[in-house]
Amino acid sequence: MSPLRSYVSGTWHTPSDAGTPVHDAATGEEIARVSTTGIDMAAALDYGRRVGGPALRELTFHQRGALLKALASHLREHRDELYALSAKTGATLGDSKFDIDGGIGVLFTYSSKGRRELPNDTVWPEGAVEPLSKGGTFVGQHILSPMHGVAVQINAFNFPVWGPLEKFAPAFLAGMPSLIKPASQTAYLTHRLVEIIVESGILPEGSLQLVCGSAGDLLDHVTAQDVVSFTGSASTASQLRAHPSIVRNAVRFNAEADSLNLSILGRESTKGTAEFDLFVKQLVTEMIVKAGQKCTAIRRAFVPAELMDDVASAASERLAKVTVGNPASEGVRMGALASLEQREEVRRSLKALMDVGTVVYGDPEQVDVVDADAQRGAFISPVLLRVDDAERAEPHQVEAFGPVATLIPYTSTEQVIELAARGEGSLVGSVVTGDKAFAREVVLGVAPWHGRLLVLDADDAKESTGHGSPLPALVHGGPGRAGGGEEMGGLNGVKHHMQRTAVQASPTVLTEVTGQWVPGAPRSEGTHPFRKSLAELLVGDTVVAGPRRVTEEDIAHFADFTGDTFYAHTDEEAAAANPLFGGIVAHGYLVVSFAAGLFVAPEPGPVLANYGLENLRFLTPVKPGDELTVTLTAKQITPRENADYGEVRWDTDVTNADGESVAKYDVLTLVSKEQK
Repeated sequence: MSPLRSYVSGTWHTPSDAGTPVHDAATGEEIARVSTTGIDMAAALDYGRRVGGPALRELTFHQRGALLKALASHLREHRDELYALSAKTGATLGDSKFDIDGGIGVLFTYSSKGRRELPNDTVWPEGAVEPLSKGGTFVGQHILSPMHGVAVQINAFNFPVWGPLEKFAPAFLAGMPSLIKPASQTAYLTHRLVEIIVESGILPEGSLQLVCGSAGDLLDHVTAQDVVSFTGSASTASQLRAHPSIVRNAVRFNAEADSLNLSILGRESTKGTAEFDLFVKQLVTEMIVKAGQKCTAIRRAFVPAELMDDVASAASERLAKVTVGNPASEGVRMGALASLEQREEVRRSLKALMDVGTVVYGDPEQVDVVDADAQRGAFISPVLLRVDDAERAEPHQVEAFGPVATLIPYTSTEQVIELAARGEGSLVGSVVTGDKAFAREVVLGVAPWHGRLLVLDADDAKESTGHGSPLPALVHGGPGRAGGGEEMGGLNGVKHHMQRTAVQASPTVLTEVTGQWVPGAPRSEGTHPFRKSLAELLVGDTVVAGPRRVTEEDIAHFADFTGDTFYAHTDEEAAAANPLFGGIVAHGYLVVSFAAGLFVAPEPGPVLANYGLENLRFLTPVKPGDELTVTLTAKQITPRENADYGEVRWDTDVTNADGESVAKYDVLTLVSKEQK
């Protein structure tokens, strides 16, 4: 059997040696071999920097987002093939969907975020423009630009599809190529994933590479422009973090490692309550999905001391209904561990836990399986333990990375918060309770040790994605033992692959750099900008309209017409007593309405719709007799890919006769790309 090929430097590389065997987790049959013999790791990284990086940086965020959507749609067409191959990892169909559909979902999410929340540009201005001088001629702003390196990802065996894709998506959207190094036990599934991607031709050349087998001297060649992301054990993470090249070059290093995740049952959630049932159901689910080989699985289940027997009995009853066996067989709910070596590792960890606790359900040495050989396949029974002495160190230190959880009693809110911290950092925790005060106290108490917290109750249970499901819009990571890293987290994951730079300049130069108009930069008046299509409109195009006098009759009519009869607009005596106004003032929304009436071009034209206002602030009261002028300036122009229109953000400044700003805000419009 030939080793799996790697995809490096724009071509498929076949190793010259026999490689290391990889086995079917359920049958023990050899199904693949892996080797990186003959791969020039330095050349692969150089290729990503020279070829992949420039190709991606030429694309805008929206164009990269469109490619992610196309890739996700393409992979969706190959799900059945990937499901079938995933079964060899020991995964049931449900497990495979969790991995494969979850990974594809991350691509869709980042595609949407890129196209909806980022500029259609290659630079990302971040935050507000900061005034740095009194006269306004010296300003500053942070910008984000893609790093000129490669996102190197070293992945774990348990999620051979979701793992690579959840790292790849934010890196790609940021404009950074990736090199994937999957774990050997399940590399054949990642290999087929990458084959499908390469065969599609969707991605620019050099934006994705794959090495199957040992990492070799890969990390010897990383530079300050590269990013390294690792998923695996805390001990390996520590070794990689201390690698001379990573230390010397201050390489960005992200780790997702061991995690003694917890779930806490509220004291009021006694047997018969919805929350009691939710706690037990979630606990068992997290034990058996992916055979417990999830970095987010529940390892410590904290239960009120008086409810320990009830929870143990209810969980055992559920576990007894779980069928273990060949994941390809109908009715099997839990498959095999990834390898026989992994099974032995789980058994070793279990011994340390069994020395201080008792087994409530299961036998780590024996299990009945369906359609498989229990010894040739990496099967193990779900094992639920209980440790009645919550102060014992072992349940807070030892992780059995399989279908294993430990029940631990607590007697007070303060105690369970203190026990939570003994895990020394976790990816996720859950609090199952109907008591909102208890939920608040626990969430705030355990938050410093967790990357994500789920509060589960009868209200959110039907729509909750569950304890063990990382979501691309939220951070996946955790402090301390969990690695101290952060993955995904929405656009925060994109920023991890970009350099934040503070640019100090004149408003004119900053406008040129960011592509967004900055107050103080030149404006261009002439043809009304609402008469210009997106192809004709330029940042800085402006219309100045007014003045319009605001009368007492206008204010009274607006109050009567809208029903907004707040005293500051209708009661002279009460308004005069208000220290902010000193008399009748115009409604803020009357000011905004008058401004729209001043700057609008009423005839049909390229402007299709006004779809909102943002950052609206009323700065100076408007009194009867004040005259209003509005200055509307094209601030940001964002063409939409695959649409015949785009978005325009207009800086809007409404001033009085003294030149004071009475209102400032952004108007958002949709504008045709071409004149109709």
